Amino acid sequence: MATQKMLKFVTIGRQMPEKRDAASRSEDFHEIYREFADAKAKEQASRCSQCGVPYCQSHCPLHNNIPDWLRLTAEGRVQEAWLRAQETNSFPEICGRICPQDRLCEGNCVIEQSGHGTVTIGAIEKYITDTAWEQGWVQPAAPMQERAESVGIIGAGPGGLAAADRLRRMGFQVTVYDRHDRAGGLMIYGIPGFKLEKQVVERRTRQLVQGGVEFVLNVDVGQDISFDAIRGKHDAVLIATGVYETRDLDIDNAAAKGVVRALDYLTASNRVDLGDEIPDYEDGELNAKGKRVVVIGGGDTAMDCVRTAIRQGAQSVKCLYRRDRANMPGSQREVQNAEEEGVEFVWLTAPGAFTGHVTGEAMLAQEVDVDGLASVGAVRVQRMRLGPPDVSGRQSPEPIEGADYDEPAELVIKALGFEPEELPRLWGVDGLEVTRWGTIKADYQTHRTSLPGIFAVGDIVRGASLVVWAIRDGREAADSIAGYLSGAARVAAE
Repeated sequence: MATQKMLKFVTIGRQMPEKRDAASRSEDFHEIYREFADAKAKEQASRCSQCGVPYCQSHCPLHNNIPDWLRLTAEGRVQEAWLRAQETNSFPEICGRICPQDRLCEGNCVIEQSGHGTVTIGAIEKYITDTAWEQGWVQPAAPMQERAESVGIIGAGPGGLAAADRLRRMGFQVTVYDRHDRAGGLMIYGIPGFKLEKQVVERRTRQLVQGGVEFVLNVDVGQDISFDAIRGKHDAVLIATGVYETRDLDIDNAAAKGVVRALDYLTASNRVDLGDEIPDYEDGELNAKGKRVVVIGGGDTAMDCVRTAIRQGAQSVKCLYRRDRANMPGSQREVQNAEEEGVEFVWLTAPGAFTGHVTGEAMLAQEVDVDGLASVGAVRVQRMRLGPPDVSGRQSPEPIEGADYDEPAELVIKALGFEPEELPRLWGVDGLEVTRWGTIKADYQTHRTSLPGIFAVGDIVRGASLVVWAIRDGREAADSIAGYLSGAARVAAE
C-alpha cells in the first residue's frame, strides 16, 4: 500500500509552495512562501523514492528521519509524521524555514541526482510542523519525574534552547541566561522576518517557559553576574553564547560614518519589526531608506542585509563579493530571491577604501560629523580575478591592477563573518581552554570542556555555522550532561 503512495517522481514534477511576487513581498517583512495546502503537501511528499540509502537523512546534521515522515505525509498520517519529525529535531518548524536545504537534504536527494528534481523537503517539514501547532499536538515539557540537579545555560540561541528543551523533558531544573531582552539569539535579532517570522521563535520560547525552563534575560555574564556565580549555583553549566565579534576590514577610512556592521544593522531592523523604538534607526544611521547601499560579503548574513535594505526602501542595493557566483558561500536560493527583489550582485570585487564622494578625493570638511568621523560617499572597488587554489582547494581571489573604480554609497554594510569573543578574559575564568581561533575547546561527542561540569556547544565551539548544527550540538550536550549528572549523583550516593 505504501509503495502505491510513493515513487511518483516520474509522473509528478517538483513544486515549491507559491512564492509571493517580488514587488509585494519587498514591501514587508513577512515570510515569502505561502503554506502548502494539504493535498499539495501529500502530492509532493509522494515523489520520494524511499531509497535504501537515504542521502537526505545522512546529509542532515540532525539525521532527521526524512523518508519516514515523507511517506506518512503522503499517506495522510500527518500527526504521525509530526511525531517522527520531532524525535530528532527540537525545532523542526524553524529548520523547515531557514535550513539551507539546497546545500543539505534537498541538495543530496537521490531523485535530484537522477535529474527529476529534488523532493521539496523543507517546505513539507514546515507544513507538518505548522499543522502540528495549529492542531495543538506540540506540547510543553511534562517530565514523568523531576530531578533535583540544575543546569545553567549561558546563551538563549538555538544551541542553548535545544539543550534546555531536552534537559527539561528529562526532568532537570534548567535556567537560561542571555544578554538580550528576548530569548532566541540570532533567530530573533539576526535572521529577518521574511525568512523566519518572530512569532515562530517567540511561540517556542513561551512553550519552554510553560514547560518549566527559567529565563534570566538582560544579564551580561562577566558584568552583571560572574561566571563563577553561575557555576556555583548549578550542578552543570552549558556555554552556548554563539559568536558575535564582527570581522573587520583593514582599509582606508574603515570607521567612516555610514559604514556599519551587519549585526548592528540587522538587529536594529528586527527590533523595529518587533515594535521596539530604535534611535539609530529613527535618525537614519541604521536605516537604508532612500540610500545607495553597498553590502560587502557573500554569506547568508550578506543575503539578509541586501534583502532587508530593499524592504527599507533603499534607492539601490549592490552586493560586492570577491569570488564568482559558483564560489559564493551563501544559499543560491537566497541569491535568486534577492535578485528577484532588485539586488545587484557585483562578482569578483572587493573594497579598497571608503571615500567621501565619487571622485575619490579627500573627505570634505562639511562631511565630518560631530564625533569627527567623515561620512562615506563611495566605496573604492577593486576588481578581482580567481588565481590558483589555496590550501582549502578554492581558487584565491587576486586584484587586477589598475581596475579600481568608485561605487557611490551612503550606507555600507560589512557582512564579513563573525569571530568569538575572548570569553576566558571577559568572564575572568581560569582553565577554560580555547583554540588558536578563540573558540572554546570541547569534545565533539560529549561537548565537555577542559573544566569539570562545564560543556560548550554551537558557534562558540564550531565557529560561525548553521542553526541546525547548533540544535544538534545542544541535543547531544543535553544527553551528555544527563549522563554526567547521573554519574555524579551515583558517586554522591555511594
